[in-house]
Amino acid sequence: MTDTSPGFEAIMSSLDYPMYVVTATDGRDRAGCLVGFAAQCSTSPSRFMVWLSKNNHTFQVAAGATHLGVHRLDERCRDLAELFGSHTGFEVDKFARCAWRPGPRGVPLLTDCPAWFVGEILSRHDTGDHVGVLLQPVAATGETGFGPQVGFRDVRDLKPGNPA
Repeated sequence: MTDTSPGFEAIMSSLDYPMYVVTATDGRDRAGCLVGFAAQCSTSPSRFMVWLSKNNHTFQVAAGATHLGVHRLDERCRDLAELFGSHTGFEVDKFARCAWRPGPRGVPLLTDCPAWFVGEILSRHDTGDHVGVLLQPVAATGETGFGPQVGFRDVRDLKPGNPA
């Protein structure tokens, strides 16, 4: 039996789900990656899940992290989507190529990204080639007036820094 049917693949390729940059630190290293597998999963209490590829440098750093940063990308952040989606942290210090600052618990926050939150890691869930990380938001920007969100269709032309 195959992993997915052509019908399922057709449905998935037609979606335009939002893209985020997730950042982490384990106290020694910084990491960040472009993710499309992410969603709010509870309103009371507030919870958000991000899935990180096991092949990704960010996955390795996040394994030693207590908190993650989740950045909502709008049209002004296309360059950040390209940086964090097309390069691997195994070879490139992405933070040397963008403006950032340490946020709560030292989580790297992207200065040019107007919308972000930091979440405490509550649990991790192995779901196949990705691990879901359940977050409880502990800090967020208060900005409003975000532009249109960068979606999968906006970045599908990028060559990934790592295979999924």
